[in-house]
Amino acid sequence: MKTNKNFVAVIALATSFGAFAAQSVTATGTTLENTEAKIAAQAEQAGASAYKITQAYTGNRVHMTAELLK
Repeated sequence: MKTNKNFVAVIALATSFGAFAAQSVTATGTTLENTEAKIAAQAEQAGASAYKITQAYTGNRVHMTAELLK
């Protein structure tokens, strides 16, 4: 019986943690500014309260990845 309670507790915690997992979005553009604007638009569309840029690569184009915060 104790094993069943522990199993249920572990499953409940694992499930609730997944509900708070951050969603990632990516965008590409020609400048840092317009690429960040695309990230901001995706965050607003998803209903995020904020976003955190986690990667930005530049070359011929800019590629940016961000985590959306609820």
